[in-house]
Amino acid sequence: MAPEYARTLESADPYCLRDGEAAGLLARHPWRRFVVLGDSVAEGVTEPIDGYHPSGFPDRVRDELAAARPGLEYLNLGQRGLRVAEVHATQLARALAFRPDLALVVCGANDAMRPGYEARADAVDATLTALIRPLQRAGAQVVTVSVFVMPSYPRMPDWLGTAFSRRMSMLGRRTTALAAALGTVHVDLANHPAIGDDGVLTGSDGLHGNGRSHAIAAAELVRRLARAF
Repeated sequence: MAPEYARTLESADPYCLRDGEAAGLLARHPWRRFVVLGDSVAEGVTEPIDGYHPSGFPDRVRDELAAARPGLEYLNLGQRGLRVAEVHATQLARALAFRPDLALVVCGANDAMRPGYEARADAVDATLTALIRPLQRAGAQVVTVSVFVMPSYPRMPDWLGTAFSRRMSMLGRRTTALAAALGTVHVDLANHPAIGDDGVLTGSDGLHGNGRSHAIAAAELVRRLARAF
């Protein structure tokens, strides 16, 4: 049954889920306890736009997983503004106490957006590793994401510097490499073709994704998860 909102644009968007696609892909998935850790992206901060689902992509993935396995338990610990070290300090213990078998980790943008990230990148990777490894040892399938990277961020304040996009690209490459090294289920959105198709992916703040970007992210995660079981 179609949701109450008008999803006409999303249904026609080649990068989004087709009607019934998630149900087919996730049928008989094994996960029962899904936790999300990270920053504003993990929290699901978005700006709804007409024609697209209004929820952030972590909640959308939860909805699709729960539709295939009723009774799925879900905990989203994401909080805007946090750097990787803060996510580690404030969320890891709570996530482990939840006893997840699926964990989505999305953070690092608040580290990369600030000047000087290049000198801190190794430390950021080390802290990400310290966040991911305990979840894996506890039996969780860990999912990581390299977030969308725009060619430019004209609405960002001057103090962030003209190299903002370059630093975000660097984060994307390093997150993808770290995911390969750690064996996570990884979704690389940093080079997604939707970035160059003239469609708007950011909200009015010029940084966080709008409804379309979250719809695309949800589709990519669902499709990647379907290959993980």
